[in-house]
Amino acid sequence: MSLKRNNVQISGGGARTMMFAHGFGCDQSMWRDVAHRFEDDFRIVLFDHVGAGGSDLSAYDPAKYARLEGYAQDVVEIGQALDLRDAVFVGHSVSAMIGALATLQAPGMFSDLVMVGPSPRYIDDGAYRGGFSHEQVEELLEFLAENHLGWSAAMAPAIMGNPARPELGERLTNSFCSTDPDIAREFAKVTFFSDNRDDLALISARTLVLQCREDIIAPECVGEFVHARVPGSEYRLLDATGHCPNLSAPDEVAAAIRTFV
Repeated sequence: MSLKRNNVQISGGGARTMMFAHGFGCDQSMWRDVAHRFEDDFRIVLFDHVGAGGSDLSAYDPAKYARLEGYAQDVVEIGQALDLRDAVFVGHSVSAMIGALATLQAPGMFSDLVMVGPSPRYIDDGAYRGGFSHEQVEELLEFLAENHLGWSAAMAPAIMGNPARPELGERLTNSFCSTDPDIAREFAKVTFFSDNRDDLALISARTLVLQCREDIIAPECVGEFVHARVPGSEYRLLDATGHCPNLSAPDEVAAAIRTFV
């Protein structure tokens, strides 16, 4: 049931499994430029969070998905359906933390965790700098609620960065526009108001933090914060700019993952 609910797609023929998870407003297609490079060595698992891509929209439960733990539960259920042990989880943006939570819910399912542009908290809090004020997040969510398509057209190019390559911003815009607007609004609220800083110290999986330059969603200081608090984690500052290196710099992302695993 979980495989259909999350539109799980499996490829590759390796003995070990590598699962890729997309960020807010995206779907599994965001990882295809990277994932196919590992098909000779890994069984590849791609999926859509409920509300995105080809997922089952009727499976959306406001209570379950009011916290990131609900999305992590889906990841664990997919892993159980596929009998995963010692797999690699690669999560982009909010899915980096969803993957971290999944490793806590099901120890042993994922032995390696790759966090691409992670943020345990997006809102500034005292000395902690997440990149946004509470007011900025409120305005962002209000804009999204009032005009989903307008928000997508305005935000996607800024999130993507890489203004010299407008086709990348257009690809992200189209992805944002194709998500269910009601679920997207709730997922955005859960994402931007999340605070999982205390969970970082509990992560026991081998962890790689991949950080981009000029990332307006997860600035460098956030990636450094994650690295400092995940025990034994590795940190790599990519040459890629913007928040979506899986689209803008798939070669660099794939090389970093391969070196780690």
